[in-house]
Amino acid sequence: MWQLLQNQSCCSLRQRLLTTKSNPVFTNLVNKPTSNVVKRYISNTVRDTEKSGLLLMCSPWKLCTGVSLGIAAKILLNNGPAYCKAKTTRLIQRRPNLAEESSKFDWHKFLQYLWPHRWILGAAIASALAVAFLNVYIPAMLGAIVNVLASMKTNPSVDFLEEIRLPALKLISLYIGQAAFTFLYIHLLSQVGERVASQMKQDLFNSIMRQDMAFFDQERTGELVNRLTVDVQDFKSSFKQTISGGLRAITQVIGSAASLLIISPQLTGLTLVCVPSVVVGGAFIGGLLRKLSREAQAQVEKATLVAEEAISNMRTVRAFAGEEGESNMFAEECDKVAELNMELGLGVGLFQAGTNLFLNGMVLGTMFMGGHLMSTGHMSAGDVMAFLVNAQTVQRSVAQLSLLFGSVVKGLSAGGRVFEYINKEPKMDTSGTTVIKYHEFHGDIDFKDVTFAYPTRPEVVVLKNFNLTIPAGKTVAIVGTSGNGKSTIAALLERFYDVNAGSITIDGVDVRALDASWLRGRALGLISQEPVLFASTVRENIRYARPDASDDQIYKAATIANAHEFIQSFPDGYETVVGERGVTLSGGQKQRIAIARAVLKEPPILILDEATSALDSASEKVVQKALETAAKGRTVLVIAHRLSTIRNADVIVVLNKGKIVEMGNHEQLKKQKGIYWNLIKQQDQEESTPSRGL
Repeated sequence: MWQLLQNQSCCSLRQRLLTTKSNPVFTNLVNKPTSNVVKRYISNTVRDTEKSGLLLMCSPWKLCTGVSLGIAAKILLNNGPAYCKAKTTRLIQRRPNLAEESSKFDWHKFLQYLWPHRWILGAAIASALAVAFLNVYIPAMLGAIVNVLASMKTNPSVDFLEEIRLPALKLISLYIGQAAFTFLYIHLLSQVGERVASQMKQDLFNSIMRQDMAFFDQERTGELVNRLTVDVQDFKSSFKQTISGGLRAITQVIGSAASLLIISPQLTGLTLVCVPSVVVGGAFIGGLLRKLSREAQAQVEKATLVAEEAISNMRTVRAFAGEEGESNMFAEECDKVAELNMELGLGVGLFQAGTNLFLNGMVLGTMFMGGHLMSTGHMSAGDVMAFLVNAQTVQRSVAQLSLLFGSVVKGLSAGGRVFEYINKEPKMDTSGTTVIKYHEFHGDIDFKDVTFAYPTRPEVVVLKNFNLTIPAGKTVAIVGTSGNGKSTIAALLERFYDVNAGSITIDGVDVRALDASWLRGRALGLISQEPVLFASTVRENIRYARPDASDDQIYKAATIANAHEFIQSFPDGYETVVGERGVTLSGGQKQRIAIARAVLKEPPILILDEATSALDSASEKVVQKALETAAKGRTVLVIAHRLSTIRNADVIVVLNKGKIVEMGNHEQLKKQKGIYWNLIKQQDQEESTPSRGL
């Protein structure tokens, strides 16, 4: 009973048990006291609420004994809500249920991908059908050869080579044609499959790149990468196998069945008596296999997400000695994958075994009845041979179709998931085409009655009727405690999100009317608290802001950012590879490279989102000097945590619960002795208080 059910939640199982409480046997079991042995087992095995939740996810069909049902019911009815909540929350946080139902397959979109390759696909299909027809015709030639061999015994005077020459040449030509067309359809299908898969992958990636920031707030990186790689690969493999193997197998079944009917209607009628039972059984098992296949795909993705999350956050895992815990969680998900795939393999094995047993029975019956018909003169030895080979062709083709069935289901499911994101349209309207000419750009920013709540939590209003004017060429700093909307202001100016009400204008033009690519690529420069560098060279990381920049422009930007000197000190200089997310650099070095990247595109407006809050005092001074140099002649919006860095700002805005409560320069706000003065006092105390060892 301790095994986990992959797709059953503890709460749904508890509900099932509650609905059957009226059963007297069930009531008996629930009301019986749990034995001390069982209690000790549960106590020793399950040491906390989360692990206890594992007991609640037992498979209903595995709770087959009265004791296990009673124990599970007792735990569920007495402690179910708490256990369900604990376990379900954990699963949602770490491994959300990703694909309980397969996404709808977009046939129209799929045909659009195939249309440019229709002639190659047509040639591939024709070649596959040609192979099938040749495979159907080959048994007839084998039968003719067997008849020649049989006639040698009754008529030894006939020239054997003369009699065998024509059927043998025909058979050889059939084998050569079969080989040629097999090569042709495999080669052509490979071309179509790879081109379609490549285009799908590109369109999927482009669609992901176009999505709103709210989309990335909700989705996980591992799932997106999984759709780009695993799902596209599964769909491509299924497509190629279905076209090549499926069409050939279906054609061979039809052609061979027709040949069987022509050779001997009596034998064919006998073998088809049991077909309806096989069809009904196959449909039933097929439904189970489809469900298991979808569950297995979803579980594979869960395991991938666990691994991706652990690897991408390896420093945190290592810092908290969480390797064993992550390994256990990954092992748990892999065990679930293995169990599902074993169940899937069991179903496929039963289906395949039943099909083979039926078809082998057909062969045995053919030999028995064929011998009888030969003895009565209704069939020749060649006819029996041709019938047997055709029957085996049907057997192989049906067996191949049964194996392809799982591949088709998997491919449709994977394709539906790919098309789901390809067809997903962003909610934000980015069709604005207005561009402010560089020589006309001043940099006046105006927030007018802005109200905003994040799409992922619309009930929490971060800004309400927010108004702020930032004059061109001025430095405006926004301060306040965490959670008051400081970084939200920067995100709205970058137009990562659209306001719910009100407007944000630059030089009198609403940002929603501006070309979003121009706005972020040329007008605004963002330097965030945690700058992310790509696993490339220093040069390419700086050039990312402006791909057409020359080396001299890169060196100039690095000099302004106070980064040129330390970059030159590296053994490989600007060709130094910084590692994933700049892991080989210090915090101050990463920040200065990020400043150089922002400076390179020469933005009229610079946004500093707590750019020095994660640095030590020495690094902060160096980075602050670089920021002051980069800010000259620009409109600057500073989101500040350390108040010492914004003393020279032209205007300091104090936020509290999304509203401006104080505004002025440093000296003016200190004299008011309000929130800003309290923040300074609090930070001074924190910096002057010596840390105590534990």
